[in-house]
Amino acid sequence: MLKQRLRAPWRASRFLALLSFIMAGPLQAAATAPAGTVLVDPYAWLEEIEGAKALEWVSQHNARTAQRLTARPDYAALYRDALTVLNSASRLPTVEAHGQYLYNFWQDEAHPRGIYRRTTPAEFRQNEPAWEVVLDVDALAEQEGKPWAFQNAIWRRPDETRCLIVLAPGGGDAAEIREFDAEQRTFVADGFVVPTAKTNVAWAGPDELYIGTDFGPDTMTASGYPRIVKRWRRGTPLSTAKTLQETSPASVAIAGAALGEGAHTVHVLTEALTFWTARMWQVENDQILPLALPPTAEVVEAFRGQLIVRLKEPWTAQDQPYPAGSVVAVDPAFLRGGSGRVDLLIAGTKAVVVENVHVTKNGVLVASMDNVRGRLDRFVPAGNGWKRESITLPDHGAVKVVSTNADTGEAWVEYESFTTPPTLSLVAPDQTVAERIKAQAPSFAGERFEVQQQWCTSTDGTLVPYFVVGPKGLNYDGANPVWMFSYGGFENVLTPSYSGSYEALQGAYGKLWLERGGVFVLANIRGGGEFGPAWHQAALLENRPKAFEDFEAVARDLVARKITSPAHLGIEGRSNGGLLVGATMLRHPELYGAVVCGNPLLDMQRYHQLLAGASWMAEYGNPDEPAQWAFLRTYSPYHNVRAGQKLPPVMFYTSTRDDRVPPGHARKMAAKMDALGYAVDYYENTEGGHHGSVTSEQLATRIARTYAFLCEKIGRPTLPAP
Repeated sequence: MLKQRLRAPWRASRFLALLSFIMAGPLQAAATAPAGTVLVDPYAWLEEIEGAKALEWVSQHNARTAQRLTARPDYAALYRDALTVLNSASRLPTVEAHGQYLYNFWQDEAHPRGIYRRTTPAEFRQNEPAWEVVLDVDALAEQEGKPWAFQNAIWRRPDETRCLIVLAPGGGDAAEIREFDAEQRTFVADGFVVPTAKTNVAWAGPDELYIGTDFGPDTMTASGYPRIVKRWRRGTPLSTAKTLQETSPASVAIAGAALGEGAHTVHVLTEALTFWTARMWQVENDQILPLALPPTAEVVEAFRGQLIVRLKEPWTAQDQPYPAGSVVAVDPAFLRGGSGRVDLLIAGTKAVVVENVHVTKNGVLVASMDNVRGRLDRFVPAGNGWKRESITLPDHGAVKVVSTNADTGEAWVEYESFTTPPTLSLVAPDQTVAERIKAQAPSFAGERFEVQQQWCTSTDGTLVPYFVVGPKGLNYDGANPVWMFSYGGFENVLTPSYSGSYEALQGAYGKLWLERGGVFVLANIRGGGEFGPAWHQAALLENRPKAFEDFEAVARDLVARKITSPAHLGIEGRSNGGLLVGATMLRHPELYGAVVCGNPLLDMQRYHQLLAGASWMAEYGNPDEPAQWAFLRTYSPYHNVRAGQKLPPVMFYTSTRDDRVPPGHARKMAAKMDALGYAVDYYENTEGGHHGSVTSEQLATRIARTYAFLCEKIGRPTLPAP
C-alpha cells in the first residue's frame, strides 16, 4: 500500500532544506574525473528555490522565452486550441463512486482551480447531468488567500459520509488535510486537521486515523517522507497520538492502512526500505506481527480477509512457485507462520502484464496489457478456488478501472486509444459485457489518422516496440515532423491515450500536432513496465543506459523507415523522461533536431541531496558510493555537457513549486548551456508542483510554447485538407 503512495520523479515526497555542497575540481571534467572526485559547481546558487538571485535569473529567462515564442505567428492559434481542448465541456468526467453518489473533480474556464462535485448514477446517464458542487476550490482559495490546488479526497468506509480533503498550496506534494462532511458539504469544525506537510494518512476506523507526517525534528526520512506512523483518535491532540512503529531515517517512509471491510478488515503497517522494497506488519489486538512477504511484493487491498498481492519477483509458497508479475490472494495467517491459503489469480508472463488491480465486494478486477494492448478480467471465488471472467471491451487501446462501488460491486471502466476518445462503461458484478455509459466528443478528426505498432532492435539485440500515429497515406520521404515521447523508468507504463483527454500526456497533440501535419511516436523502452518487472529491472542502476539505447534505436528506426530524418525529429521527456532526453541528447546529438526537457533530473551527483531524490537511489544508484558514481557520471547530463558539441536546440520547462524534482536541475543545466553558447529556451511556471500547472491556462501556455518551439526547430507541420 505504501508503494502506491510513494511517487516516482514524475508523480510525493517531503521538502528538504537544500544543503550546501562544496565541491573541488573543474565541473566539465566530471565525465572523466576519477570516481569520488568532488567538483565545483558554479551554478549551485540556482538550487536556492526562493533565492532572490535565482528568482531574478528565472524572471529574465522566462521573459526571454515568452517574448520569443509568443511572438511567433502560430502561437496564438496554438494557445487557443490548447485551451479549447483542456476546457471543453465534452471532456469525459472521471468519476468515483462513494455512497449514493458519483464524485468528480472538474476544471474549466469558470473554475480554473476546480470544483469537487457530485451527481447520482441515474442522473449521470443523462446527456447533460445536473451536478451538485461539494467544494469550490477557487472560492476557497480566494476566501483564504492561498493558491489551493485540490489533490484528492480520502473517504471513510463503510458509511462514506466523511472524507479527508487534501489541499496543496501551489500544487506541490506537501499538502494540508482537513476532514470534510459530505452530507453537509462543509469542513468539520472540530474534525481532523493536519498542517501542510508530506503526509501519509488513512482511516483506521470511523474516529481514528493512521498518520505519518512531520511531527517535528528528526521525524522525516532522508527522502522526505514520514518515518513514524501513529494512530490518532478523534478529539485528542495530534501530539498525543499513539506511536505504532518508527523506522530509520535511511528508509524511505512508513505508513498504516486498514484494508478490506467489516469483520474481514486487515490492519497493516508498511515500511518502504527503498523505492522498490518494503517490509510489512499486521496490526492485530494491539500486537504488531511481521508478515513474511517478498520485499518487492505490493499489497493492493484485502478481499474477505485475504491480502491481494502483486509479485515483482518469483515467490515459492507452500511448495508452489509463482512467477514475477503474478497476482495472488494470501491469508495473513500464513504470512505470520501459521496455516492458510495461497491462491493464484493470474500468472505473470512476458506478453501479458498486470497494470492495476481493484477489489470489489464480489471479486477482484485485474486490468492487464497484452503487448501493450489493454484487457480486463474479473476473478470471483468459486468453490475452493477462483473463477476467471473476461470482460468484453474494445481492442487496441488502454483499459483503466477508474472506480468501484464498494456496496454494489459495480466498476466504472475507461477505455481509450490514440484516435478514439475516452469511453466510460459500467461493469455490473453479474455481467461480463461492459455497458457503455458516456463517451467524450472528439477533439480532433481521428478518422484521418492511423496507428502502427512497430518494433526495432536495440544495441544488445532486445526487440523494442513503439507506436506511430500519423495521417493515413503517410509519405515515407523522411520529411515528416515527428514528436517522440518516452519515459523509461520506475516501471511506469506508457499506453495508448487519446490526445483530447486532459491527462493524456497533457499534450492535446491531436488538435495541435496531428491535425497540423505532425506525426506522434510513443516509445515503450526498457525501464518502464510494459512487459512486466523484468522490463523495468533491465534498466536499473548501472544498466540505465539500456533505456537510452532503446530510445536511440527507435530514433534510428524512424529514419531507416523514412518516417522522418534527424532534422525533423523532436523528442520530449518529463521528470525521469527529462533525464532520458537530456542524456541521449549528449550521447547522440546527431539523431535529433530539437529537445524538450520537462521537470527533469539532470545533476546525477546531487539528485539524492535534493527533495525526494534519496528515495530514488534504488532506481539510479548512490552517487556517494565511488563504484556507483562511476556509472552515474557516464550519463549525468549536467556533468557531460561541454563546449564544442553540436547539440540540437533545447527547451527546458519546470515549476518553482515542484517539491519532488526541484527546479534547480533545469535551471543549472539551462544556465550552463546558455553560457556555453547553445540554443536554450527556458520556462518555469510559478506554481503547479511536479505536474507543472494548476489551471488549464497554465497548462495551455506550456503546451503552446512546446509546439511553437517544435514547429520552429523541426519544421512546421502541414497537412493537406481532406
